[in-house]
Amino acid sequence: MRDDLRALTPDALAALANRGLVKRATKDLDAGAGPTVETDGTTVRGRFADGVEVELPAGVPLSSATCSCGASGVCRHRIAVVLAYQRRDESAPAFTAWSPGSIDDTALAALLGTRGLAAAKRSHAVGYSVRLRRPTAADPAATAELPSCTVRFLVPGDLGYAHSDATAARRDEFVAHAVWAFREADGLGLVDDVVRFDVVGSARPDRAGLADVLELADRVLLDGAAHADPVLDSRLRRAGAELGGRGLHWPAAAVNDLVDQLVAYRERSARYHPERFAELVAELHARHRATGARSQVLGADVPAETPLDRVRVTALGCRVRGTVEDRTAEVFFACGPTTLVLRHRWPLAEDESPTGHDLAARRLAGTTLGALAASNVVSEAASRNASRVLRLAKGRVSRTSITPVGRAWETLSEAVLVRDLAAESAALDRLPPRLVRARVEAELVRVVEVAEVLSVRYFPGAQRLDAVVADGFGATAMISATYRGACPGALDALAEALESVPVLVSGSLRRVGGVLVVDPIAVLTGDGLVVPDLAPVRGASLVPGDHAPESDLIGAAVDAALAACAEAAHRGLRHVTPSLRTRLDDVAAELRRVGLHGNAAAVSAFGEELSARTWVDAQVRLLTTAECR
Repeated sequence: MRDDLRALTPDALAALANRGLVKRATKDLDAGAGPTVETDGTTVRGRFADGVEVELPAGVPLSSATCSCGASGVCRHRIAVVLAYQRRDESAPAFTAWSPGSIDDTALAALLGTRGLAAAKRSHAVGYSVRLRRPTAADPAATAELPSCTVRFLVPGDLGYAHSDATAARRDEFVAHAVWAFREADGLGLVDDVVRFDVVGSARPDRAGLADVLELADRVLLDGAAHADPVLDSRLRRAGAELGGRGLHWPAAAVNDLVDQLVAYRERSARYHPERFAELVAELHARHRATGARSQVLGADVPAETPLDRVRVTALGCRVRGTVEDRTAEVFFACGPTTLVLRHRWPLAEDESPTGHDLAARRLAGTTLGALAASNVVSEAASRNASRVLRLAKGRVSRTSITPVGRAWETLSEAVLVRDLAAESAALDRLPPRLVRARVEAELVRVVEVAEVLSVRYFPGAQRLDAVVADGFGATAMISATYRGACPGALDALAEALESVPVLVSGSLRRVGGVLVVDPIAVLTGDGLVVPDLAPVRGASLVPGDHAPESDLIGAAVDAALAACAEAAHRGLRHVTPSLRTRLDDVAAELRRVGLHGNAAAVSAFGEELSARTWVDAQVRLLTTAECR
């Protein structure tokens, strides 16, 4: 028996080709138009009625097998022969647990060659974060989610069927990284179905260079955004470039964002936010202080840019943000077990104020924004950067195909499609603080399967729509959306879409007061995909809720303390006024009143000693508390 062909599930075949070819081949077989299949030793041959012949020798990957149709890559004929061969024996092969870590370096050397294996070992030595999904009876493919790409082992023990969305130039290197990650997890006894950890490697990234950046950040903190010398901008940019050159991508990105905030303040731009400015200064210190999981903390394991090989992504909707100066559209995509974002910014003239619905007709990536936000995209001209931002190369649209999303959400990876809200909430609890997590976009964007909408309420004072929804197990979550002037039709469109259940809702997840909250991006109903931010104003009236939302005393106390610390950072610690000192005393007292004594002590210590150290202590603690509440 050819166990490699029998192990190829429909999902595995779709990964090697695409789901459309698998469906077509299955339809042909069901209609009796499939090939006749013969075996000669370990070689499987198929002949079609139109004369096309396929030969599948043992030890040869499906993409390298022979087909007389002349198609490059995996064609429908090859897939049909595999399916027909599987149907000769109706019994599916028994599932056997296995680990890619059992593949030895001899097999890797045969795949990469001696030089390729040596290069893979050098990049492995830096260390990298990884999420491993061990094979199960429901999904027999072992998966390694690396910072740059995802590697799936479709057939146990066979590297020829290791699939990656990276280009051929680095595919085999990443396959080796995935094997070594499983091997290290096996050695550490990490045998859960899903494991997230840091591969240690042999060479640890040097963090000494962060000291120079922290000195500059502290100077900015002492002077404040309101008084910072513009000369510091260039010094910070040089320091950020140096960090990026050393592969420390996350601190480098934080430095660049900090400079952008300083520039935005001087330009009196709406892009400047004191809270964001304060958070970035605290982030640099937090990443310097963090111990363990250093590749995640520093981003030292992530290539700045990774070309993708014929990547297939599924749109999850679009978020539109805007200021008086610009509009920015973020289109989110599911790519296997990860989520990516494609971002585009349109500067505005003085007399322009387009809504999300107006932007839906604008051209982006060879189509309109509205079509892109509701499409499956297959591209050979794509790349992703360290922060999981997707780029489609300009001038190569012919190598990118776009089709309607249809019901593709229903077949998304279980890492993206959430059917158990309680399990997903528990997974959020296990995440490290955001200040020291990997700096990736769309990190917590998921698709939630909604079995029932329990209530929908609109609060006019807050201009917020809240819907309590339940999954198939009875666990609940809150879908919460607030009115934004750039998307005036969003709340009406969301309320209307939630009237049709069951539905699938994409959105960014977070926890507030112990409740799982979904910030909705799109809703897939029986009638199709609804993207609220791109919806027109319908004039529908939302029904106000029967009572005001419960007050969050702890959240209000933490937010007030963060606002006070942000004002101190904005003014500069050298320029703190007596009234701000009094305000710090007041917020510390309120933190004690709601039971947050550690936070209160940190804020009081800052009020008594206006130093960078005490400010960072208070800010980091408050931000972590705000995330956990």
